[in-house]
Formats: sequence, structure tokens, C-alpha cells
Amino acid sequence: MTYKRRSKKALKAAAIAATDAAKNFGELVDRVREERVTYVIERHGRPVAQIGPVATDERKTLRGLIEALQAAPKLDEEVLDYIEEGIDTHNKPEVPRNRWAR
Repeated sequence: MTYKRRSKKALKAAAIAATDAAKNFGELVDRVREERVTYVIERHGRPVAQIGPVATDERKTLRGLIEALQAAPKLDEEVLDYIEEGIDTHNKPEVPRNRWAR
């Protein structure tokens, strides 16, 4: 897959031929997600589309998850008991049937 840099002004913007983008779409999406790069897709040397990262307010981190869980409303005892009952019910080992029994 070949990429052409647009200009020094366009930070993290690269041009890619539509054919190359179609052949390597999965890799292109991975690079957009991981490197936060924007690509301009060209057909016959003319820009026709753009693929780039979705603007988000913040990056997701483990610290953010911990803070969200701490800020979440606390569950009451009845709900916790119900969850524990479900866990106990579904975690019981199943005894395999004897295939040779009649």
C-alpha cells in the first residue's frame, strides 16, 4: 500500500489511491484507529473521499474506567443477591451423561 504525504501543513494527512484503499481497507482502518491518521482517497489523482478518526472528547483509559465505576450508582443488597444467585446457578459443573447407559 503506497501513501503520499499531502503537505507539511496537513498534519497526519496522507493520500491513497482508491484502488489501494479498497484492497487494503482493513489495514487502512487499523492505521486510522491506532495512529489517528487521516487519509485522503484519490481517484485519478483527484481527492474524492476522506477517512479519518472519529472525534472524541477523551481517550479511553483504565483510569477513566475506574472513575466511571466509582461514580456509578451503588446497587442495593437485593440486586447483588440476585446477581450472586445467577452466578451460582450458571457456574455449577454439568455431569456428562453416560453414553453407554441404557
